[in-house]
Order: sequence, then structure tokens, then C-alpha cells
Amino acid sequence: MKKYFAAAGAAALVISLAACSDDSDDDSATTTTAVAASESGQPSSTTDPSGTSDTMEGDIVDTAEFAGDFTTLLTAVQAAGLEDTLRGAGPFTVFAPTDEAFSALPANTLDDLLADPEGDLANILKYHVVEGRVMAADVAEMNGETVTTVLGEDLEIEVDGDTVYLVDSSGNRVTVTATDVESSNGVIHVIDGVLIPSGDSGSDE
Repeated sequence: MKKYFAAAGAAALVISLAACSDDSDDDSATTTTAVAASESGQPSSTTDPSGTSDTMEGDIVDTAEFAGDFTTLLTAVQAAGLEDTLRGAGPFTVFAPTDEAFSALPANTLDDLLADPEGDLANILKYHVVEGRVMAADVAEMNGETVTTVLGEDLEIEVDGDTVYLVDSSGNRVTVTATDVESSNGVIHVIDGVLIPSGDSGSDE
């Protein structure tokens, strides 16, 4: 696994299947949408946060903002002081929980995390990021392997047919629901839950 990230120009994140990234029927519609977005001054993308992927011209933060289903994640990133990092050169792979995923956390959990944004919240967010651009096709053959996040803790990958799961340090299992949402400095894979680290690795990147 570490050899792969070295080859990708990375030290150590969000995933999916090659089967999820083979939709290429609508080239003309994609081009039309991209041109229209460009002329309107918006980032060019045809990505739906619950669907398949396309290419964004903006960075990871811009791409998440444009997708529209990551308001809570972006609020947390800004509160934890990680926005500049995710706008940096990268590349990064981000496993991005949706607003619905955050809403499924136990009551008051998010409020408690936001009260100490540079502590546990920052660690949780770093646990959703891997250095390097890891595409869906690369993950299809990684069943049973692990990836190391920028927090320093590992995530386990499970591939079951056309479905990819991430298993965190607590044994929590989340599903990858959309893949290969590209940006200028990395790629986003959408997940339906929030990954929780063990807390043993500290806050070093």
C-alpha cells in the first residue's frame, strides 16, 4: 500500500470502484454544462454529490462548496483552521461525509466538537484525508488493505462487489456513495458516515 502512495507522489485519502467511474455516455452534455458554467463564472462541473463524478477547476474547498451537500464539513474545516491546507498544492484525497452523515451523529456531538475545533474536531477531519490522488480504479483491487491518513491512523478498505466500505479505528463501517469528484488539487469521494479515529495518534500530520 505504501508503495502505491509513493508512486503517486504522496506520503500516505476517499475511495470507490472502477465500476462506478465508467459513465461516459454524455460527452456533449458535459461539454455544454462546462461551457455554460465557465461563461457564468462558476466552477465547471456536472457532479452530483450523490451520483458519479466529473472534473472541477476549483480546489477541494471550492468543489465541495459547489456540490452543495457538504455545508457541515466545510464549517468544520474552517473552524478547525484547515481550509488553507485543503486549498494548498496537495494533492489530497478527501473522504467527505455529507450533511446527512453529520446529522446522524449522536445529539450534541457536533456542537461539542465545534467548541474545541483545534482538538478532536481537527483530528477527525484529518482522519478523512489521505495525501495523494487516489482514484476509484485504484481502490477496486485494494480489498483488505489499509490507507494511512494525514492524522497518522489507518483506514481499512473493504470491497464487496460494486460497493466499497471504509472501516475506521473504532470498527465503524461507512459506505462510499460517490467517487472521483476531481478538483485542481485532489479528489473527493463521498461517504455516508463520519469516520472516528482511536485518538491514539495525536494531532501530528
